[in-house]
Amino acid sequence: MTGASTTPSRFRLSAVSLDPPLGGRTDATQKHEQSIAVFDLLDNNRFAPIEHRGGPYRLRLSVVDKRLVMSVTTENGAPVLCHHLSLTSFHRLLKDYRLVCESYASAAARLTPDRLEAIDMGRRSIHDEASALLKQRLKSKVEIDHGTARRLFTLIHLLVYQQLLGGFI
Repeated sequence: MTGASTTPSRFRLSAVSLDPPLGGRTDATQKHEQSIAVFDLLDNNRFAPIEHRGGPYRLRLSVVDKRLVMSVTTENGAPVLCHHLSLTSFHRLLKDYRLVCESYASAAARLTPDRLEAIDMGRRSIHDEASALLKQRLKSKVEIDHGTARRLFTLIHLLVYQQLLGGFI
């Protein structure tokens, strides 16, 4: 899936794509999560590659050999950076996040709103921790704000989840 922003700015993402696009055994819920994350990311983000004069930028995310590959170009296609980030430090967070999301989905019809809120608070806590780690791990390559980190983590989770279905982890 690719999304595009119409809001001009120098240090922001104008397009985001996943490689490969979500498909195969990925269900409608994950595709919906991706659509929301991309829409929200393009609507409001801060993305400033270190020592680059400005974009807007196009970002392609993929997972290769248990590494996140972030390929960044300008809107005109000029290469800005290609960064490979080990996902090892995210393994526990990705697993916990997936388990909490699955618990929420399976419990939604049978638990009280208070109990669902407690599960969702746990999900948000894991999401915040993963976002802070992502922001810290990227700081030498790209400056991002908290909201951008959260939405990027959602997309990373979806990519890894898709590969998990194919035997990634």
